Amino acid sequence: MDYRTGIDAVAFDLDGTLVDSRLDFTAMRRELGFPEGIGLIEHMETLGDAAAVERAWAVIERHEMAGAEAATWIPGARELLAGLHSAGVPTAILTRNARITTEHMHRALDIPVNLVLTREDCQPKPDPDGLHRIAAQLGVPTARMIYVGDFVYDLQTARAAGAHACLLRNERNGRFALEADLIVDHLDELALHLGATRSAG
Repeated sequence: MDYRTGIDAVAFDLDGTLVDSRLDFTAMRRELGFPEGIGLIEHMETLGDAAAVERAWAVIERHEMAGAEAATWIPGARELLAGLHSAGVPTAILTRNARITTEHMHRALDIPVNLVLTREDCQPKPDPDGLHRIAAQLGVPTARMIYVGDFVYDLQTARAAGAHACLLRNERNGRFALEADLIVDHLDELALHLGATRSAG
């Protein structure tokens, strides 16, 4: 597929895709006593004690805010977004992070996107609700949108929504490659695929 002509909008996961907040999910699970192999939000739904749920959210949000305060750009992300903006391609963020921490990163790094949806705004990934909402608000069909992420939930979300799934591969996530329509090892490669190569500087 020629992504330069077949894509009308680009949506991104946030942490691990556009920014590095150094979130340590293993440490979060250890502190919470949550098992490996299931998402934090999904495990929260199995807790029957409202007080335990409240305590768990407090731990998660503390880790997320610490990550948001330490967040830096993923290499190539700022330049890719600048190139897409210059080309007139609408962009969005869909994240499972909280709105307050997402807004902190959005402001601190001045992330230039048209739309941001967090876990308070839609059903959490891998539910396709968020991408359907983004497509509706940007006025593009999901079939002409690509969703870029670094985790299997991102790829499953894209597939469930009928969007193109792009994996930003790293040393930990190569096992998810079979779920992706497009695999890149650096966002510069994605910029070339999308024809968005303008420098931010």
